[in-house]
Amino acid sequence: MPIVFIATVLYLAAASLLVRTVARDTPAGTAAWALPALAAALGHGAYHVLAWREVGGADLHFFAALSLVGLGMSLLTLLFGIRGRMPALGVTVFPLAAASLATYAGAGHHVPEGLDWRLQLHAWFALLAYATLAVAALVAILLWAQDRALRRREFHRWSRALPPLTELEALLFRTIVVGFALLTATLLTGILFVHDLLAQHLIHKTVLSVLSWLVFGALLFGRWRYGWRGATAVGWTLTAMTLLVLAFFGSKFVLELVLGRTA
Repeated sequence: MPIVFIATVLYLAAASLLVRTVARDTPAGTAAWALPALAAALGHGAYHVLAWREVGGADLHFFAALSLVGLGMSLLTLLFGIRGRMPALGVTVFPLAAASLATYAGAGHHVPEGLDWRLQLHAWFALLAYATLAVAALVAILLWAQDRALRRREFHRWSRALPPLTELEALLFRTIVVGFALLTATLLTGILFVHDLLAQHLIHKTVLSVLSWLVFGALLFGRWRYGWRGATAVGWTLTAMTLLVLAFFGSKFVLELVLGRTA
């Protein structure tokens, strides 16, 4: 559909403008990249709405969920960037969002599973948690790269496009706190609304999600109690995010694409 092509081009245009800003080592003009990124995100969301009208409900199949997480990540990046907190994150996020949208459009739409409002609430909490914590994982990688460059006294243009280490670290933990709250809501709604985990092939997803929640919780406790930072924070963040990816997309990939079932 034209809307997919236009949104993809706008995402890539926004990312290109941010790359050019880093290459020229000049301050980013917010309107220059934010307007095409916002238009792309609106088009991204509109495509999902049109797809849902076509199939008669919210499509949350593997590629649809992946695309929705990409949309959530792009919106969060827009929020960060407009507030002056690391718009350079869009260099990675916007192409990922474009790829997720194009993949969803190419894979086709699936008839929704007929979930009631309670299970849909659980699913939306999950998607919001994954999008937020995925952004946190990208921030953690950038934090690691910037810390490594500073230790080696390597002053690259890309590192100057990032906030100071302390601000980047604070952004990481604020994002994790929000994502942890959403993940907590995901698990609570799952406990309240999802029944017969074994019959619904959800036990592995639940175990991995709880493990991820425990790792994120331990990281936040360690930050509060022991002041964890730097490589320690990065390691715990990426470990927890790996568990979360395996819990949701790993499970959906095996169930829906390999076994042809729905969770």
